[in-house]
Amino acid sequence: MPMSSSGLMILLVIRIISIYNLIIFGRVIASWVIQDPSNPIFRFLYSMTEPVLGPIRRMMPNMGLDFSPIVAYLLLNILQRILTSLF
Repeated sequence: MPMSSSGLMILLVIRIISIYNLIIFGRVIASWVIQDPSNPIFRFLYSMTEPVLGPIRRMMPNMGLDFSPIVAYLLLNILQRILTSLF
């Protein structure tokens, strides 16, 4: 049975969330390894993730460590599970 267009869209969004989670993970690793903020890899990862991580960081209390990637991962994981249940 062929998949409906809404099913394909849900599957595409699920895949995009998975890729975005990998980009967030890449940013975390890059922040430990790359010390030069002008590095093109770090700038790419920063520009891709900051629109999501920035607002999360502003809503959280300052605890000395940046937990926004963990919060973003958890929220995206919940969204992914909801979408998977619809699929």
